[in-house]
Amino acid sequence: MSFIIRAATGKDFDAIHVLIQEFASFIQTPEKVSNTPAQMLQDKDFFNCIVATDDEKIIGFATYFFAYYSWSGRATYLDDLYVTEMHRGKGVGTMLLKYVIQIAKENNCRKVKWQVSKWNTKAISFYKKLGASTDAIEMNVELAL
Repeated sequence: MSFIIRAATGKDFDAIHVLIQEFASFIQTPEKVSNTPAQMLQDKDFFNCIVATDDEKIIGFATYFFAYYSWSGRATYLDDLYVTEMHRGKGVGTMLLKYVIQIAKENNCRKVKWQVSKWNTKAISFYKKLGASTDAIEMNVELAL
């Protein structure tokens, strides 16, 4: 399978938004998506996103941002990584994650951190094969503004 990993542009935001909605449905929380392509464009200076394309169609994406953790220092937080169902198992997710890891290294980050749903055993297995670790200590905490 031939695909390209590249930085997202404003022209990609509609297609990325469709995949964000698809991803939210996959993790059984479609009602939580409030972002729009217009908001993504407005927030483009904060919206770090890479896409995987196959013949000019976006088949996956990863969003990330830079953070600073008091215990370890500079880091990259992988917010979302999603590959369309028909393209899973073909190396697309691996290439997206490796691209984010490379960005983190280029920015002198000490780690890449992200979350995964406990029920998503395929994703957990995928991450562990790449050398990531999981823990059962932390919980998600969110305060909507």
